[in-house]
Parts: sequence; structure tokens; C-alpha cells
Amino acid sequence: MSLFLDLTINGLIMGLFYALMAVGLSMIFGILRIVNFAHGEFFMVGAYAYALTAMKLGINPWFALLLAAAGGAFLGVTIEKLLMRPLYQGYQSWSIVKDEYAVVVTFALSLFLIHFVDKVIGPSPFMGPSLVSTQRIAIGPIMLNGQKIIAAGISISLLCGLALFIKKSLWGRQIQAVAQNRFGSSLAGIDPVRTTSIIFAISGMLAALSGALLAPLMNPAPDIGSFPAIKSFIIVVLGGMGSIWGSMIAALLLGVSESFFAVYVSYDYRDAFGLFVLVAVLILRPQGLAGQKGRQS
Repeated sequence: MSLFLDLTINGLIMGLFYALMAVGLSMIFGILRIVNFAHGEFFMVGAYAYALTAMKLGINPWFALLLAAAGGAFLGVTIEKLLMRPLYQGYQSWSIVKDEYAVVVTFALSLFLIHFVDKVIGPSPFMGPSLVSTQRIAIGPIMLNGQKIIAAGISISLLCGLALFIKKSLWGRQIQAVAQNRFGSSLAGIDPVRTTSIIFAISGMLAALSGALLAPLMNPAPDIGSFPAIKSFIIVVLGGMGSIWGSMIAALLLGVSESFFAVYVSYDYRDAFGLFVLVAVLILRPQGLAGQKGRQS
């Protein structure tokens, strides 16, 4: 029973980190119907921003966390304005835009950011300081890493806040309207360009925070965002393309499943488990957990 609880709790904690990454990616797809291949680099920027500002500038880790979030949001808005907006501004329907342009732009941006950080900061990894001094915390029979517990609490707060924001706030309702019908929402007086900027800001902020929260647990390096991005793609497909709630559920399920797979099947192939799940989902239920059958033309 103790092992079961340990695996479940640790899996849920990892699932929360996955959710922070995947939700932003799912929101971008839900609004623009594109896949942002530079999403993993938001994670990388957040990890570096947290580690370097806290270590090199001596800033309090909690304040460095806020700076990382602000940096991710700023990067998201900048990318949307400079690279994504020219692809759709002036069109009445997003479907007119050639999807391959967005794929090339985001993939090129991913390569640029990786090599830019490698040349400017260097290939050597950095480990950010922990948000808490306590290394291990006992919760009943389970011993957990202090940083993981704090990071999990922050992740839960952010995801709950995002859910309330989408459901209750005016901007959240505008986001839902633009996701359903971009042209129709513009006729109703909603500015789809501003809504898209908000989406990219939220996406960048969540991914950067995920990187910052994990910076004390892994060494940030220029290519550190590649693997979290792959996890995000798996979760978005598993949850249903464009479904925020589906992505949250899928992230938790994947985290717990990987935890049990590592112990009872193979630790070496733990990270490949998500790819096995992806193949199975594409064969058995291509629309994902919360997605709908059909294809937009």
C-alpha cells in the first residue's frame, strides 16, 4: 500500500508539471488550429530565467519565479505579434492561412532559440536554487522532495486559476468564443487579435513557470525543452486536440501511468511509455479523451 501511494502521488506531481506545459499548447491549437513547435523553448527560457537571475544576480528565488513567468509571457506576446500575426491578420477565416507556414516558422524559431542560448550562455547546464530549504517532507508514510511539494502546490493553484479564468472572466468567455468561431466572434465585437495575444501570453507564462519550477530538480541546458515538448504533444493528442480540460486529465493520467510503468515494467523505457500510449490512441481513439470526431476543412 505504501508503494502504491508513493507511485500515485509522485505520478500526480509529475502530471501537474506536464499539465502546465500541455495546457498552453492545447490553448494555442484550440484558437489558431496550429501546433507551436517552439513550445518547448518557453520551458527552456523559464528554466534559464529562474536559474540565472537567482544564481548570478542573487535575486530571491520567489521573485525570480515571477520574473521567469513574466519573461515567458513577454516572449509569447512577442512571437505572436512578430511571427504569427502576419500569417492571419487581414483574413476573415483562419482556415485560409496555410498551416505549413506556421509549422515552418515555429520550428525555425525553436532551432533559433536553442542555438542562441547555446552561443550566448553556453552549453553548460545550470541548476536553480530550491524554493524551500527543507529537502524531504513526510506526508504519512510517504517521503517527498520539498521542492516537488511546493511546485505541485503552485501548479494546482495555477491550473485552478486558469480554469476559473476561462469559465468566469470576460476574457475567458472571449477566448471560448474565438475558439468556437473566429469570424463570428469578431462580428459580435470581440477582438480576435487581442484574444490571440492573451492566449500566447498565458501559454508562454505557464510553460516558463513549468521550466522554472523544475529548474532545481534538473539542470537547465539549451535543449532541455525538447523532451517536455514531446510530452506536451502526447498529452494534447491524448486529451483531445484543443481541449484544455482533456489535456489536464491526460497529463495526470500520463504522469501516474509512467510512475507505475517505471516500477513494474521498465525504468529504462519509462519515457517511451508516452509514445506507446500515443500510438494506441491514434489507432483506437484518434479524437482523444475529450475530443470530437471530425476534421475541419
